[in-house]
Amino acid sequence: MRSASSWTRTWIVVGWLLTVGASQQVVTLAGDAPTQKKVAAIVTEYRHNSHADVIVSRLFQSQTLDDKGPKSGLKLESLFTDQIPASDTSRKWAKQYGFPIFETIPEAITLGSGKLAVEGVLLVAEHGKYPVSDTGQVIYPKRRLFEQIVRVFRESGRVVPLFCDKHLADNWADAKYLYDTARELKIPMMAGSSLPTLWRYPPVDVKREAKLKQMVATSYGSLDAYGFHGLEMVQCLAERRAGGETGVASVQCLTGADVWRAGTEGVYDVKLLEAALKRVKRTPPVTFEKLPELAKEPVLFIVNYADGFRASVLTLNGALSDWSVAWRYDDDAVESTLFYTQEARPFMHFGILVDGIERMMQTGIPSWPVERTLMTSGVLDAALISKKEAGRRIETPYLKFSYKSAWDWKEPAPPPPNRPIDGQ
Repeated sequence: MRSASSWTRTWIVVGWLLTVGASQQVVTLAGDAPTQKKVAAIVTEYRHNSHADVIVSRLFQSQTLDDKGPKSGLKLESLFTDQIPASDTSRKWAKQYGFPIFETIPEAITLGSGKLAVEGVLLVAEHGKYPVSDTGQVIYPKRRLFEQIVRVFRESGRVVPLFCDKHLADNWADAKYLYDTARELKIPMMAGSSLPTLWRYPPVDVKREAKLKQMVATSYGSLDAYGFHGLEMVQCLAERRAGGETGVASVQCLTGADVWRAGTEGVYDVKLLEAALKRVKRTPPVTFEKLPELAKEPVLFIVNYADGFRASVLTLNGALSDWSVAWRYDDDAVESTLFYTQEARPFMHFGILVDGIERMMQTGIPSWPVERTLMTSGVLDAALISKKEAGRRIETPYLKFSYKSAWDWKEPAPPPPNRPIDGQ
């Protein structure tokens, strides 16, 4: 769907609006919208199609990024950008939509008053030119930016809801610092990406309180940015199993021929991998036997949970560019699904994410548990340490923490028609 008449487009957006309002419990119809909450956005860089653009721009360009869709219940009151690339678009939007850009984070969240003056903060530290760690993760300055936000909270004697895009940090120490500080100050905080909220084909979820044996997922792209997505996809499913989340005992990363050997030796369930592969949008379907020909540099994350459950995530660049997953219940029944993103404007999977952020900003209650992202951040860090150390299994006693998630996935309405990525 590359184009549609204006009438068709309006009808699709209205249908999407009604379905989101029903399934996600958000009132979005004109005239019934909740009072807009004033928020500040703290971002690393703001350019076309960056995370800052596809998240923050929805606050002033509507959910469809074209001023024609449902309006957000959040109002962008101020902006801070850590870097200003030549491709920066924030200055153009500030002039057009009338929001200020401040030189410092304290000014952005106090609006220059010296006291906290917004009702929520978006921390979008993704993209920009930053150093890379010795394990291959981009070192986005999440802790540095977070500390400046928290300093204003402390000095003002109050806090507001805070959303942190994607993982909490590129390393466990910083991720745990963000989490512990938020708990200390009782900051309503959530984090993560759009992956858990995506469209699923077929629309299935792990049965709540079901006993699981194993889960196998496919991923692609870079191991830090997209590896996080693959792990978060797994975690939003795994946390529903019997007893809730009980923590991770160890993590290991294998590469090259060791990935295929692990399959034949039963480290991961090949039948589950094949079930996941059948969901991939590729013709003809990829089989386990064909994978070595297509995925020349495979990577396997093995996550051993404290209760004996195991999840495996295979990054298979060259063979696929999809996220899919399959799991086996205690009675050997298997389910599988594809997690789908809209890889064109308006990237409506980010719209679903923004709905979740808005619910927290409106209610002060996180839409999903930040512990999910804390766990995923720690697992990714351990996996990349293992890769650096030639596949050594990393014991993770610090990840043996428990949490329960009351969050339930709701099937989103179909996305609006695709628009060109290079267009507005």
